Order: sequence, then C-alpha cells, then structure tokens
Amino acid sequence: MQRIKFDMGELLAFVATAEKSSFRLAAEALCLSAPALSRRVERLEAALGARLLDRTTRRVELTAVGQEFLTEARAALAGLDEAAQRVGDQARLRRGRVTVACIPSVANHLLPRVLRAFAVAQPEVQVHVIDENARQVLDAVLRGDADFGLSFTGSQEPALRFETLTRERYVLAMPRSHRWADRKEIAWAELAGQRLVSVSHHSSNRLLLDQAMAELPERPLAWYECNHVTGALALVEAGLGMAAIPQLALPQDHSQVCGVPLTAPALWRTLGLLQRRDRVLSPTADALRQRLIQAHATPDAP
Repeated sequence: MQRIKFDMGELLAFVATAEKSSFRLAAEALCLSAPALSRRVERLEAALGARLLDRTTRRVELTAVGQEFLTEARAALAGLDEAAQRVGDQARLRRGRVTVACIPSVANHLLPRVLRAFAVAQPEVQVHVIDENARQVLDAVLRGDADFGLSFTGSQEPALRFETLTRERYVLAMPRSHRWADRKEIAWAELAGQRLVSVSHHSSNRLLLDQAMAELPERPLAWYECNHVTGALALVEAGLGMAAIPQLALPQDHSQVCGVPLTAPALWRTLGLLQRRDRVLSPTADALRQRLIQAHATPDAP
C-alpha cells in the first residue's frame, strides 16, 4: 500500500483553519502568514487527493470529506502529544535529583538496599539523603527541602500526608554473650536495676520509651545517654549496657549484639512516607517512592 506523505505542520494548519473557519485567524494562532498557511493546507489536500475545505470570500467551511478527516486528525495529534509526554516522562526518570529526609535508623538499614536497586534502574539520578531526627525530617518536608520523608508517626501536621510503609517492634539490644540473649521476650519490669543505655530527650524515640515505662513499679535507670539510636547501639557493642531500640536499628546479622522483643507492654512504631499534601512529586521522586512501598510490606502486629 502506497504511503501518503504529509507533515505535522500541514496537519496542524488544517485543524487550526477548520476550527477557526478562517485562514487569517488560524495563521495568527500558528504565527504564520495567511499565504503560508494556505499553502500548507493545499499540500495536505494534494497528498490526500481530496478537497478538505471550501473557501469563499467570507468564510472557510469543511467539506464532507474534511469533516470526517478532522476527527481523525485531532485523534492523531492527541496521540502524538501523549506519546511525546510518555517519552518525556521516561527521560526525566533517567535523569534528575531526588532529596529524601529520613531518620538515622532508616538511613542506615532500610534505605540503602532500596537505593541500590534504584541506582541500577536509574543510574543517572542523584539522590541526596538528609538523615536527621524525626522533628528535623518533618521540618525538611514542610519547608520543601525534601521531596518526601521517611519517619514514624507522631505528627499532627495537617499539611502533611502519612503513608504507612512498615511497622517495627522495640527490642532490648544486648551483647550476644549476655545471659538473656536466648530469651524469647523480656518484660519492661525486668529492666529495673539493670545497667542501661538510653537515647536523650532530643530523640523522638525517648517519648515512646517514656510512655512504655510510665506505669512500671520501678523505672529503669540509664547509665549512659546518646542523642541517637546509632550511638546507643555503639555503647551496647562496647559492653557498657543494654538499650531499648527499634528493631530496624539492629542488623539481624550483627556479630556482637542481638535483640530480644520487649513485652508488657509490647512497643511498636509505624514507619512511613511523609509528603506535603500540596506537592506533586516529580516522576523521578515518585519512582523512588514506589520502590520503597514495594520493598517494605507491613508485618502483622498485635
């Protein structure tokens, strides 16, 4: 079958003229002279072998063939626009920059394996990680410094949307040589009189821990205090005490430290994605967000 040859400019010229019923108005809309526009329409008619427009001194009208072709021409142009948009979106996915704000335990243990897979799929994308405490993560997202954040619940900010990613239980971190290392669980009340390492009041974890211990007959005493969970874990590694920490902060294959779930009460925190309600993520940032969602299913918890 012989291919009919015409170009995009000729198709646009015909559609604009048909919609405005005027060569002059169509030429102004396309930033062309009226004779140039007319020549484009004539070339299209010649390529098709049919008259599309009837010209009079006052008005331009579609022929029956022209009316039918206008419907097809509009659909073709719309299809080309959609195709160009898809190509543009794919190009933006291959390049760009994403900024993620997250709490340190996420930066150390949850984020790296997702970023490793993301880097394989989008090797030209730069990722900036803001690893700070929960309050600073919240502020970074609110200010727009980060595309989205990874933190745990506790914020009542109406400007933010929280999307659950996973839940983690608090465990008692201790040296593998400790006499409790083989226990299935440990009650908070058993910590009285033990040498403990704690996070400071600057850590958002401290509020959750204080709430868990508020009703205990004897509150455990912290001998050492750190601003971040990672610092507390380092002191546990050094044999200076035990620490109540989120499970994600303790690698399962840690050679020196193990974690035993705390109970009575069991304490969980919900980790999720923080995003401003009025902000639409770029295709690149949304691709990373989708990978995080797919990689971390929410485990069952009481």
